[in-house]
Amino acid sequence: MIKNFKPQRLLTSNNGYPNCQPTVLPIFKTEESSNDYISSLCKQNLFKEAVLTFDFLQNNTHFQIKLSTYAHLISACSSLKSLEHGRKVHDHLLKSRCLPDIILQNHILNMYGKCGSLKDARMVFDEMPERNVVSWTSMIAGYSQNFRDYDAIDLYIQMRRSGLMPDQFTFGSVVRACSSSHNIELGRQLHTHVIKSEFGPQLIAQNSLVAMYTKFDRISDASVVFARIPTKDLISWSSMIAGFRQLGYELEALCLFKEMLCLGVYYPNEFIFGSVFSACSSLLQSEYGKQLHGMSIKYGLGRDAFAVCSLSDMYAKCGSLDSAKISFYQIEKPDLVSWNAIIAGFAYGGDAKEAMSFFSQMRHSGLIPDEITVRSLLCACTSRATLCQGQQVHSYTTKRGFNLNVSVCNTLLTMYTKCSDLSDAFSIFEEMRSRVDLVSWNAILTACIQHSQVNKVFQLLKLMHSSQNKPDQITLINVLGACADIASLEMGNQVHGYALKTGLNVDISVTNGLIDMYMKCGALGSSRKLFGSMDNPDVVSWSSLIVGYAQYGYGEEALKLFRTMRSLGVKPNQVTFVGVLSACSHVGLVEEGCQFYRTMETDYGVVPSREHCSCVVDLLARSGHLREAESFINQMPFDPDIVVWKTLLAACKTRGNVEIGKRAAESILKLDPSSSAAHVLLCNIYASIGKWDDFARVRKLMKSRGVRKVPGQSWIEVKDKIHVFLVEDRSHPERDELYRVLQDLWLQMQEAGYVPIQRYSSSEPLHE
Repeated sequence: MIKNFKPQRLLTSNNGYPNCQPTVLPIFKTEESSNDYISSLCKQNLFKEAVLTFDFLQNNTHFQIKLSTYAHLISACSSLKSLEHGRKVHDHLLKSRCLPDIILQNHILNMYGKCGSLKDARMVFDEMPERNVVSWTSMIAGYSQNFRDYDAIDLYIQMRRSGLMPDQFTFGSVVRACSSSHNIELGRQLHTHVIKSEFGPQLIAQNSLVAMYTKFDRISDASVVFARIPTKDLISWSSMIAGFRQLGYELEALCLFKEMLCLGVYYPNEFIFGSVFSACSSLLQSEYGKQLHGMSIKYGLGRDAFAVCSLSDMYAKCGSLDSAKISFYQIEKPDLVSWNAIIAGFAYGGDAKEAMSFFSQMRHSGLIPDEITVRSLLCACTSRATLCQGQQVHSYTTKRGFNLNVSVCNTLLTMYTKCSDLSDAFSIFEEMRSRVDLVSWNAILTACIQHSQVNKVFQLLKLMHSSQNKPDQITLINVLGACADIASLEMGNQVHGYALKTGLNVDISVTNGLIDMYMKCGALGSSRKLFGSMDNPDVVSWSSLIVGYAQYGYGEEALKLFRTMRSLGVKPNQVTFVGVLSACSHVGLVEEGCQFYRTMETDYGVVPSREHCSCVVDLLARSGHLREAESFINQMPFDPDIVVWKTLLAACKTRGNVEIGKRAAESILKLDPSSSAAHVLLCNIYASIGKWDDFARVRKLMKSRGVRKVPGQSWIEVKDKIHVFLVEDRSHPERDELYRVLQDLWLQMQEAGYVPIQRYSSSEPLHE
């Protein structure tokens, strides 16, 4: 009971604190009772009430505050992170007759740091006549907490030079600053300081080292520090589990969690459950997640926003969307992060409709969506069927002003690439030209490749090179893919030169892109030479080389590379076996190829895909085993597509097998009645064995269905410019000169004795 005040009460306003009810105040008789009352409120953690009482008293009375009361008020402002009230209390102190001691000055220093006013904090620090380890640590912590990492490190160095020894709190702050600066060498030096210090074994210092090494991707170093902590607390376990999960060691994170439970020292908190749920989502192990879900309920975290947010995200990523929804609705008051997580879960799970439904619920709850919300919604739109939803989100982003955010615009660009024509993607790109970043350029380049507009890729590359955003490894991989698509060796050589000049050639993905480009351009020697220069070629490097040699008919060389790859312990992937099966097909190794197909899953863990099945069909059909090829198609683990049937039909045309060829053509026409290739190949089969009545019947069928053969397309590169031609194309500006040269060549061929072969009696010749 506080003495010396009357029970009469006055009401004050909440003074800017919307969650704080008007405070009921007594009328104080003495200054001592005023000081005691404020201190009592602070000790009960009633910080808002204490600050409001101070506001009332300084506006209505002239009372003297004691140093201890100032210390309580400053601490209250620190807890509230109220810079406005902190400055009021500090100003009141400066105007009073009190001379603050070092303890009070440290409180003020700490308050300004926590409130983000480092200018005020540094002014107090510089004016202190005497500083102790707490003063230095408070200032270092202020810099670290406000992302002024190098200032924190510089001040730590000054502290050491002043002769003061850091304590565990100093080490915790400076190591945290070092973690954010990503300076591994400095981090190791700080680790040495910690070991040499008497405070080194303290938990705060050790836990900060664990967190630092995980941020540096040094999981082995973090594990060593963690293992040497004699008595670990919950933060130690949480930091190490989170580190394993963040760096891709999901199983290790789950094992460490199990070890912690077995020791029975601490109950896991919401942050640990968040880490293990995330580990399960990365492993796509919903069964593990279900067990952990039950455990979280047992520990009373079944409705915790943080834990359940990670839980619903785990279920969504594992494809259990119903469970994700049920989990989400267990959160009593979902915040913006929780709503964004569930929307993102359904978006990446491919359920755009449900993601939009959650978006509507979120808005009705009174929360305002942010950039992350709309980006997740846009990611849910991945096909023309979801274009309308994507356009609605686009309208919303414009209305809310999110279209000024570069990351949102980049996501919009990607959405239109997937759901609409290339023109829409270019419209977005043009609108944001003044704000484009490297991601924007790479996104529009990818869009051009996906829409087979290779010419635009090279035009954009020239524009990008003259902009402030220079190509990176992703840009080069995109451009190399375009070079490979049109076999542009000259442009590929230029990209290779740029990679060497900028040092991007050290990136293994760029080197693999170069190997693939050279192979597809027919420069097998350049590809092999580049491969030989690699220190540690990965499975992509080997596969590109094997597929390239197989496609060019060097089957023996491709199989030799495969054997070398296996002997070096490189595990083959799906692409590798496409090359191996193609190689067997080209050299006629039917038994070997079938054996590879039978063992690729059991021996190498590679599940056969449609492309592998197409290779087997080609292997059998090319060698004349047409019935076996047809039987294989009918026994495939999934429905055969047009590519498989076309492979068989082409072999039937070569072998003149009308019976199987007719069945293959019928199967193609069931899948695609407008397929010109099926009609043309069937006509050619009939023509090759002289069945002209059947030939005429198919030709008549083509006319009645309006089926026309897709005209052939060719291109040639002259002085960095791609010229594209269709059959009988007359759109080129130099067409007269081109056809004049063709006429001259035709006359020279006739003079040399060339006589064209008339294969068909039809007045409308077919072309394969």
